[in-house]
Amino acid sequence: MKIKLLQILFAFALLSISSYAGSAQTKKFTTADLQKLRWIEGTWRGTGDTNKPFFERYRFEGDSVLAVDGFEDATLKKINDTTRFELKDGEFGGGSEGSRYVAKWIDDHGVEFGPGVNVNNSFRWERESKDVWKATILLPANDKKPARQLVYKMERIK
Repeated sequence: MKIKLLQILFAFALLSISSYAGSAQTKKFTTADLQKLRWIEGTWRGTGDTNKPFFERYRFEGDSVLAVDGFEDATLKKINDTTRFELKDGEFGGGSEGSRYVAKWIDDHGVEFGPGVNVNNSFRWERESKDVWKATILLPANDKKPARQLVYKMERIK
């Protein structure tokens, strides 16, 4: 099975589950803020801190939902899973399996998500050009490892 960015992210989240149930986000977001993320729409090939490339499609459903489809392989024929990030009551966030991330900031160049429920790591999506962006998972220190980052280069598939 192909590993993909969100699978990696949520695997680390499940390994680092905390009892933290509060929201890291204090700013209220609007649909206008989400428009700043339209650059991420498209199909992407991810490489970096992973054994094999992975493939994802980012698409907006209306003005308030960003859906991320993970594909089995480069053929893009079979979707393995979909994660939805939704704007609700001023909070933009998403997750799976009982974990949730919430946006801490959004601007024209990216977004950072922090812990919402049952996670203690964060991640950023940062635009580098029209056809390249960087995903960074920020893992806090624990009793076995120091704080560290995992970085993935996302390249547009045309």
